[in-house]
Amino acid sequence: MRAAAERLPAYAGFAAVLAAAGLPIYIHAPKVYADRFGLSFAALGLVLSALRLLDVVQDPALGWLSSRLGRWRGPGVAIALALMALSMVALFAVAPPVAPLAWFALCMAGLFTGYSFLSITFYARGVTKARGLGPGGHLRLAGWRETGGILGLCLAAVAPALLTGGAQPMAIYAAGFALAALLAGLAMRAEWAGPQAEAGDPGLRAILADALARRLLLIALANAAPVAITATLFLFFVETRLGAPAAAGPLLLLFFLSAGATAPLWARLAGRFGARRVLLWAMALAIVTFAGTLALGAGDLPWFALICFLSGAALGADMTLLPAIFAAHLARIAPQASLGFGLWSFVSKLTLALAAGFALPLLDWAGVSPGGSTSPPTSATGLGALSLLYAGVPCLLKLVAMGLLARTALPEARP
Repeated sequence: MRAAAERLPAYAGFAAVLAAAGLPIYIHAPKVYADRFGLSFAALGLVLSALRLLDVVQDPALGWLSSRLGRWRGPGVAIALALMALSMVALFAVAPPVAPLAWFALCMAGLFTGYSFLSITFYARGVTKARGLGPGGHLRLAGWRETGGILGLCLAAVAPALLTGGAQPMAIYAAGFALAALLAGLAMRAEWAGPQAEAGDPGLRAILADALARRLLLIALANAAPVAITATLFLFFVETRLGAPAAAGPLLLLFFLSAGATAPLWARLAGRFGARRVLLWAMALAIVTFAGTLALGAGDLPWFALICFLSGAALGADMTLLPAIFAAHLARIAPQASLGFGLWSFVSKLTLALAAGFALPLLDWAGVSPGGSTSPPTSATGLGALSLLYAGVPCLLKLVAMGLLARTALPEARP
């Protein structure tokens, strides 16, 4: 009853919609366009990387805009929701009226813009919301928000597999997503009211001038990079390396259900032992378990399912604790949290740009087949390269993130 009165379930629902948008953007869309239209990995990676360059300017600008909308923030959110939903429908449910690669780029640009503005505004309003929840408010809100986000990821992961009886499962998914976006927007409509930003507010300058904020952004970059690479390559790994394309949906569901189920546990552990210490435990768990993927081959589905379960549990900590740590510090140094989460959003998506621009062209170079009945089989060299890119590189990057966090002193262990 208390959570309902505080409208925390509405935050969980809105997070679910954002997550359900993110998964198709980064996992399903490149695979669909590679299979359906024969687009090369290199071309798709180039487009995704170019769109991320747009975010160099766009995300901080959207953060600035969000901080200054005041009473117009609600209409701004409605416009961004409509842009994101329409772009999703156009991407998956509309036959490209122009060259498929150009249509892919146009639809993804609309998705990125709507998704960016909504993510920045949503997390920034969460900082204000957490202040009103009392001690431990950041972790409490993060528990609801990130659990909702993970449940959205679960639905997005399993929906295409459940809808395979239709002619275009992703088109049905896009229509359902548009309806969910409308309902989530209505549930959150009372949460966007807030004071107009004051002229001369230090905002972005205060964040960039703060050594700990810069350090946390660097940790976020290093920590998100492994997830970005595995998200980009997941479907290709399951189909090509394990030889089990039908298992992709259930495995994604297992991964995200594990993350969702453990997110509240990580939040409680952080409240007892400190967020930094618990996050380090989760990072170690991710490295130890995911390294086992390097030894897997065709037919090793039970072992990969176990790895998905354990690495999903580690992801639950990543998605809950690191944003809460950043939000707690942001609340101390910058009253306009939108600007800080503009930077946070940019850093998170920069990793996806690097993943797409690095991993997808390397798959082409290694001779990995996009899949489909007309594609040639992938060589042993290509399979080995796919395993190294999917598991070896992420483990190394996770070690870097863990080392950075271990050397970072946090003034407040329990945000």
